Amino acid sequence: MTVLTSLRNLALATCAGALLAAGCVQAAPPATTMLRVDASARATAFPHFWERMFGSGRASLALRDDYRKDLVAVREATGFGYVRFHGIFDRDVGLVRREPDGRIAYNFSYVDQIYDGLLERGVKPFVELGFMPEELTSDPKAIHAFWYHPNVAPPRDYAEWDAMIAAFARHLVGRYGIDEVASWYFEVWNEPNIGFWTGSPAQSAYFTLYDHTARALKAVSPRLRVGGPATAQAAWIPDFLAHVHKDKVPVDFVSTHVYGDDTADNVFHTREAIPRADMVCRAVDKVHREIAASPYPRMPLVFSEYNASYANLPNVTDTVYMGPWMANTIRECAGKVDLMSYWSFSDVFEEQGVVRNPFYGGFGLIAANRIAKPAFNAFAMLHRLGEERLAVDSDAALVTRRGDGTLVLALWNYAPEAGNTASYTPGQPAGAAKHFAIAVRHLPAAARATVWRLDATHGNAVAAFDRMGRPDFPSREQIAQLRKAAQPAAPEHLDVRDGKLELDIPPQGLAVIELR
Repeated sequence: MTVLTSLRNLALATCAGALLAAGCVQAAPPATTMLRVDASARATAFPHFWERMFGSGRASLALRDDYRKDLVAVREATGFGYVRFHGIFDRDVGLVRREPDGRIAYNFSYVDQIYDGLLERGVKPFVELGFMPEELTSDPKAIHAFWYHPNVAPPRDYAEWDAMIAAFARHLVGRYGIDEVASWYFEVWNEPNIGFWTGSPAQSAYFTLYDHTARALKAVSPRLRVGGPATAQAAWIPDFLAHVHKDKVPVDFVSTHVYGDDTADNVFHTREAIPRADMVCRAVDKVHREIAASPYPRMPLVFSEYNASYANLPNVTDTVYMGPWMANTIRECAGKVDLMSYWSFSDVFEEQGVVRNPFYGGFGLIAANRIAKPAFNAFAMLHRLGEERLAVDSDAALVTRRGDGTLVLALWNYAPEAGNTASYTPGQPAGAAKHFAIAVRHLPAAARATVWRLDATHGNAVAAFDRMGRPDFPSREQIAQLRKAAQPAAPEHLDVRDGKLELDIPPQGLAVIELR
C-alpha cells in the first residue's frame, strides 16, 4: 500500500468514526484512472516534434537583448533547434533600397546580425520569406493591420523579386556556407489565404509567387530546402501539391497553421463543434491524410504555427490550462507531423502594439520582463519524456521510455478554460481532482519515482500576479517576485511498492513522473 493510499484510507476511517459523534462529512474521493504499463514492452519511436521549433515576433525583434535572453532560456528548457518569424524583408530590417537611378541595392547588415545572433545561441532560422519590401510592391497601400504595418501585396515586377531572392540566398550561402544553409528551411510567405496577401485570385496569385521563389532559391543551390503554402486553417494543401506536381515546381516540405479556436467551418467546412483540446490535432490528421493521398505521400509536414488560441485570451495562454492542453496535443498529434512550431516562445512581440501588461493573453512561453509562464514550465516538464512511446489505454496519459530504460509518464487532468476568455477570470480552475493508480510490470525492485508538477499552486506566476492586483507596469521588486513565483516547484518523491504508485492531480494539472 502506498503512502497516498494509506492517508486516503486513514481519512475515511477517521471520518467514519466521527460520524456518530460530530456528523463529519467526507468529500467523495476523486475518480480513479487505472494505468497498466509493461516497462519491457515493445515501443514506437517518439521524436520530440512539438519542441524542435518555435515561432516569434517579427525579425527585427531578434536584435533585442530581452528576445535573445528568452531564446536562450527556452533553448535550455527544450533544446529546440529552429525559430520562425515574420518580416525579414520588412522596412525595419533594411534589406532593399532603390537607388536614385532606379536600380535595386541590398543592405545585409541587420540580416546578418539577426541570423548571427540565432546561430551563436544554437538555433537555426526557419526562414519565412516575407513580407513585400515597399520598394518592390505593386500596391503601396496594401498594409496589414499589425502594429508594424507590413506590406502584403505581390511584387510589381517578378524579375525584381526573383533577383532579391537570389541575392538573399547567395549572401546567406556565402556567409554561412552551403552545408549550414542547406539545413535551414525556406517557407514562402505567411497565410496567403487570409489577410496577409492581396494577390487576386488569392490562391493562383500565391502559386505564382511560390513558383518564382522556389525556382530562384534552387537556382542558387538545389540543396536549399523550400516549401509552403504556409496557410492559415490547414488550407490549400491538396491544391498546392497538385499544382507543384503538375508544373514541376520544387517543393521539399508542406507547411500550414492551425489554432485551437479555429472553427470547424474554416478548417473542415463542417458545422461541428470541435473542442479547443482537439482542434489542432484534428487539423494535423486532416493534412496528414491529404499528403498521403497526394503525388508526394512521404512529403514532410510542418505546422509552422499552432497554439491553443489565435487571440489574446488570458484564461488560456497565460494559465496552467496550457499544461494539460499541450500534453494532450502531443498525445493526439504524435506520428502524424514532422515539426510543430508553437507560436511563440516569447512575448517580446508587437503585433498588437507594445506590450503593456505581462499577462494579457500573449502567445509566448515567457511574459514581458522575462517572467516564465506556466506554459514554459509545461514545455520544460514535457521535455523529460523519452524517445520511445509505450501503449497505454488512457486519454490523459503518455508513457515513454528513454534509451537508458527510464520510464517517463505524463499525466494530466484536462479542464476547460475558466469564465469569459475575453477577460481574465482569476481563481482556482473548476472541476474535480483525478486520482491515478499506476501498476508497472517488469519494473526493477529498487525503482524510485520523481514527480514534477504544474497546477494552480505549482509553477504558476499568474497566482502571484493576481495577488498583486494585476498591475500593468510591475515595479522592479514585483518583477523579481513574479520571476521567483514562476520557478518550477521542487520535485516530489513517491513510494513505489511492487511496481505500484498513486497520485492525485487537480483540474488543469499536469504531472511528469520519472521511474528510474
